[in-house]
Amino acid sequence: MPVSQPARRAVLGVFGASLVAGLSACAAPETTTAQSTVPQSTAPQSTTPELPHGSASASPEVAGPNGGLSVGGEVPPSSSAAPTPTPAATKRIRRTFIPDYQLPPIVGGLAPVITKIETKHPVVFLTIDDGNIKTPESVKLMADYDYPASLFLTRDTIADNPAFFNAFKAQGSLVENHTVTHNINMVRQWGYQQQLNDIVGMQDYALQHYGRRPTLFRPPGGAYSNVMRQAVAAAGMKAIITWEAKANAGKMDYQVGNSLRPGDIVLMHFRAEFAADLAAFRAAQLAAGLEVVLLEDFLGVA
Repeated sequence: MPVSQPARRAVLGVFGASLVAGLSACAAPETTTAQSTVPQSTAPQSTTPELPHGSASASPEVAGPNGGLSVGGEVPPSSSAAPTPTPAATKRIRRTFIPDYQLPPIVGGLAPVITKIETKHPVVFLTIDDGNIKTPESVKLMADYDYPASLFLTRDTIADNPAFFNAFKAQGSLVENHTVTHNINMVRQWGYQQQLNDIVGMQDYALQHYGRRPTLFRPPGGAYSNVMRQAVAAAGMKAIITWEAKANAGKMDYQVGNSLRPGDIVLMHFRAEFAADLAAFRAAQLAAGLEVVLLEDFLGVA
């Protein structure tokens, strides 16, 4: 049966509407009902990348004990850091003695000769000659015992290392004159001018290296004469110093008595047996109850 024209248009209209509705449904996005388990933050997000744990920038800077900055409180090593100072040796307090001895003056151009100090004070004077053997042990022993000494040095024996004796100076000792050449026969072999030249040569050397011109003289071997006394005075020194007690070969030798007496001037040498000699002197000094005092201080010629 033929369909009329109006009816056909109605059927096509219904079919077109259905087709448009189907195409619209396919184009629409899917709607989900699942909710996210991560809450959304309202704070602004940083654009700086996260630093790894333990990095330098993640740790605060703090001042180290040496004043520099360090990371996380650790003090950075420094090659320029000052080393720990070595504690200085503790010096004992010396007794002060008012000298009861007056140095004899130069009379007639002749220097006086002093073999022993006449004193009632319990004092003894240590003198050390030549300077041949130079060992750190001798410096340490003198520091350990806190002994000041008059060092009668000879230029020819110390010329290889004159600075060695600065350590004794720092401990309170003084350098004195024991000639340039240590000619033990100078009294018999040389006249006035040659003796004077040898003595003055050591005066100049001591001043150059130790900053002080000696005031005391010790003759090589101990022998002296009026010619030598005249040369010593002309060289600007105050006295010739000899001795009556000696520390030698690890024992004490006495010209008078058998023990140290107040006012004794003790002779020693810079020799290989320095430690044994100094030990012998120390035992005698302690046994006699005497204080080691610098001879120059007692004489007023330091």
